Amino acid sequence: MELPIIRIGNSKGFRLSKTLIEKYNIKDKVELILEKGYLVLKPISQPRKGWEEAFKEMSEKGDDQLLFDDVFEDENLEEWN
Repeated sequence: MELPIIRIGNSKGFRLSKTLIEKYNIKDKVELILEKGYLVLKPISQPRKGWEEAFKEMSEKGDDQLLFDDVFEDENLEEWN
């Protein structure tokens, strides 16, 4: 695929189509990797972004309790020895 280089202020850049952006799940940033004469654009994924704040909020509200016991009444722990 050929992309034209366009002027962006004092810099130059290129545009990616909406189709490519959606297909490769590109959000706000990409990682630029220089590799053996190639430029590689890699989507930056942060699947756990915001989890720390969410867990803190859950703890403050007391909403971080187990949904069921971690040991069941009929569980035989001897088989793990």
